[in-house]
Amino acid sequence: MVPAGPGPGPDASGGCSGAEGGVRRGRPRSEGVERAVFDAVIGLLEGGVPLGDVSIERIARTAGVGKATIYRRWAGKEDLLVELIRSVEPPDPELPGTSVRDDLVMLLEFMRRRGLAKRTSALLRNMFAQMQAHPRLWDQYHRTAIEPRRRRGIEVLERGVATGEVRADLDLELVNDLFVGPLLLRTVLQPDADLSPDFPARVADTILDGVRPRN
Repeated sequence: MVPAGPGPGPDASGGCSGAEGGVRRGRPRSEGVERAVFDAVIGLLEGGVPLGDVSIERIARTAGVGKATIYRRWAGKEDLLVELIRSVEPPDPELPGTSVRDDLVMLLEFMRRRGLAKRTSALLRNMFAQMQAHPRLWDQYHRTAIEPRRRRGIEVLERGVATGEVRADLDLELVNDLFVGPLLLRTVLQPDADLSPDFPARVADTILDGVRPRN
């Protein structure tokens, strides 16, 4: 059984995560139907069905619902699968807004928890291993999850420039990459590397020391 996913709330772009995955159509969703559909997808993947063969028709048949029931909730397979991934990942964090450092540590902590979830979830490992071979699915996830999270980090740095916590002469997209790079390295390229709870703060403090305004 898939864990209950986070309800609509602030996502990485500051918007509503429930709306990012695609436009909802028709009547309000039934939690029981959603769970049955998610469980059907998980069962198919765990049974060795390749992601490319997981069609709406097959999902509907496995879940015991009609295709129309699925299409009332998701615009297509890509929307459904992206929402399933988002339901298993940790929810996007509410930023405290007390300082650039606090917000960056919170964003990096989300990445740390997401990396740990990916290490322990066979479903996430399986789906991410296959997703990039399916451009439409990867593009949907990139557009609705990765890009908004990246934009959110840059917005934190822009606020830091406005408050004098970050130098104004820096390429903020590059600076954002410097912050997220160590987390990506340890969750994607070195999945056995240390991801201790203090790692996000150590990354934030190390990089902030170099990007603060010079006296």
